[in-house]
Amino acid sequence: LLFWGGLTLGCRAEKAFLRRADDSTGRCTYSFSVASPVEAACPDAGGVPELRAELASLAARLSRLESRERGMGGSGPRGNEAGDTWDPQQTSSAARLEAAYSELLRVKSRLEEEKVRLEKEKEELGRRLESSAQEITRLRANRCAAVSGAGSVPVHTVSGPDTASRWDPQSLAYQELQSERTEVPVSRLLEETALGRPGGKESAGCGELVWVGEPIVFGRADSIAGKYGVWMKDPEPVSPFTRETTWRVDAVGTEVRQLFQYEAAEQLARGYPAKVHILPRPLESTGAVIYRGGFFFQPRRSRAVARYDLRGEAVTAEREIPGAGYHGQYPYAWGGYTDIDLAVDETGLWVIYSTEKARGAIVLSKLNPETLEIQRTWETNIRKRGVANSFVICGTLYTVSSYSAPNATINFAYDTATGASRALSIPFENRFRYLSMVDYNPTERQLFAWDSFNMVTYPVRLSHA
Repeated sequence: LLFWGGLTLGCRAEKAFLRRADDSTGRCTYSFSVASPVEAACPDAGGVPELRAELASLAARLSRLESRERGMGGSGPRGNEAGDTWDPQQTSSAARLEAAYSELLRVKSRLEEEKVRLEKEKEELGRRLESSAQEITRLRANRCAAVSGAGSVPVHTVSGPDTASRWDPQSLAYQELQSERTEVPVSRLLEETALGRPGGKESAGCGELVWVGEPIVFGRADSIAGKYGVWMKDPEPVSPFTRETTWRVDAVGTEVRQLFQYEAAEQLARGYPAKVHILPRPLESTGAVIYRGGFFFQPRRSRAVARYDLRGEAVTAEREIPGAGYHGQYPYAWGGYTDIDLAVDETGLWVIYSTEKARGAIVLSKLNPETLEIQRTWETNIRKRGVANSFVICGTLYTVSSYSAPNATINFAYDTATGASRALSIPFENRFRYLSMVDYNPTERQLFAWDSFNMVTYPVRLSHA
């Protein structure tokens, strides 16, 4: 007897050969042959029932073996042309493939989780934007009602000592419970708010800053060029522009020349400018302002200030600020070449900078808005690199403590009327933790700021002497 691949062959002990090949349909076929020079020595295999039964049994066993090995990763008969032996290298390759596939599944799972998180953030931003739009509509409706009212209007005043410095916005229902009702003539009310401001300091109700509210998002930059920038409105516009005309500059880049014009802040939120002005010279940093029909900015790599006429679309004035540091000599704490910062308040146009003589302390100068001539200069004891940003209200310079801390403060004030500075601690929220610009708009009585791609406003409250 001879054993070959599990087959017992009778008759002569001749060597048997197993051959395996694909047929025309691609199915594996096994065939056996025995070399026998004497054909009559064995009976006809096709006519012996025992041999036919054994061949059928062998075919069944081989079929089961092939099925089992295919289930183990394809390292069965089809993969081993030389025989039915186990190949450890092939099994190792299969294990590596399975590990790689498992890792791909884990990566896919993490990406799907990240996609869900981003979709939730997108929905949250949409709700915030919708809430901001509703708040704007409500405030405008209240303002229109206050202006159109006759006789006297009721005003709610919070009772208690030193309420101005501790005042905090709350829901209308709750505020009603802790207030008392006082009748105030409309004429007096309009004098004490920015709504009736014709442009003079007296009607604006100047005072000291005592409170800054939570930021309201008006728009968001949609490219890396908007990581930081500047946006503004003209507090004293010149026709054909209005107080609703909104302006924006994305300040990331070495050749910043585009000044975007929007008919209103709502158009800015949608991201479609009415016009794009191309400045004749690139500007530097985020210190630009709009005032009386002019765009005031610092030309790149210079200690000068220039005025770009918005109607004539040309530079009409340019003047150097004597000794002013520029291009990274005396920036704010966040950097950005913020050496020269322009500001506007109820009294006019200002420039905030530092010099070698001042040893890095903030220097404040009042400018003529037509000629850019310096009218008067004050040297403070506030180190410019030690603050995140600054702005001017009613002739007083205010500084922000941090550009990235979520709970920053308005930490210093310098009064140009007295020449004295004092420390403050007025809460200021950096919601998106990268404050690159903040300016005051005396007409709207708000701070305009750029916080990590986001254009926001802050309501403010002043105490009245």
